[in-house]
Amino acid sequence: AAGSVGYAGAPVLAANAALRSGAGLIFVGVPEAVYPIVAQKLDEPMVFPLACDGEGRLNTRAVPELVKRLEGCDACLLGPGLGRSPAILDVVAAVLTHAKCPVVLDADGINCLEGHIDVLGQAACPVLLTPHDGEFRRLGGDPAPEKRYESAKALARTWGVTVLLKGHRTLIVSPEKLYLNPTGNPGMATGGSGDVLAGILLALLGQGLAPAE
Repeated sequence: AAGSVGYAGAPVLAANAALRSGAGLIFVGVPEAVYPIVAQKLDEPMVFPLACDGEGRLNTRAVPELVKRLEGCDACLLGPGLGRSPAILDVVAAVLTHAKCPVVLDADGINCLEGHIDVLGQAACPVLLTPHDGEFRRLGGDPAPEKRYESAKALARTWGVTVLLKGHRTLIVSPEKLYLNPTGNPGMATGGSGDVLAGILLALLGQGLAPAE
């Protein structure tokens, strides 16, 4: 689930990235306010509308449909372009509680955990967090160069999640493993690249790779 009024591009970028990365069937849940826009932009991914508030963001009435859709999924992505509201936290908590497949939590799916990180403790599924430095701070992490690794490791071990901490040197930290990705360039910091990364991760998880891999 992704997108909101003003952020209709996020689900499109993520879904197309998942498609190009080998995902077979892709279901894209978006707020009903942006459904016509997203459905027109996507050909192969199957777009479905979800209940939203007057500002075009998902609300709690979207939860039953999301939970129903999760039953047949091999992986789930939640967060790109969702916006911020108290209801987003309820949606994230419901998905983490009911999902049996791995969940990629990105962007506003992470932001809503600020002050509510204990929601991660309710997860019944493998969770992959993909924060940039600002989002990492909202999770209680410290992105300072000398503290990035230890802070990410503490987050991963405390909550049993995998953390992909984006940056000039991207860290991938699970409770058992550490990888450092030294590649990339400043052009990758442009808006939308995080949505593409999230879609790639979704496809790879759906093909059976473990979150850290």
